[in-house]
Amino acid sequence: MVDFARFAMFSPVDRRGSADFQSAMAIMTRLTFVSSAGERYDLDVANGTTAMENAVRHSVPGIEAECGGACACATCHVYVDPEWTAAVGEPEAMEEDMLDFAWEAKPTSRLSCQIKMRPELDGLVLHVPARQA
Repeated sequence: MVDFARFAMFSPVDRRGSADFQSAMAIMTRLTFVSSAGERYDLDVANGTTAMENAVRHSVPGIEAECGGACACATCHVYVDPEWTAAVGEPEAMEEDMLDFAWEAKPTSRLSCQIKMRPELDGLVLHVPARQA
């Protein structure tokens, strides 16, 4: 396991050249949240984590995640950017039921707790609604 905290003491230029940093970045995926006001939050996230976990970890405004990722609320609701809907896939039945409670749900609506990050989602863009349910 790579110790990411170790890289905090180096400037971005210094740490990019290290072998540990390069291997760590190979398991990272780029995820972008866009607020309803248009503000972008570009994150490098670990594969296997959920979009919601990363939003909470990085204090992305508008992702409340009241149930902590149990798919038991709709407070991590996002709109998947149209370019990414096929790659992200369709919601499972339980998620579809919870989306009934989401504020202004659309065909591209998903719960970010159900979007597991993986290499195929590198560059994923998720839009945060103006409010949560």
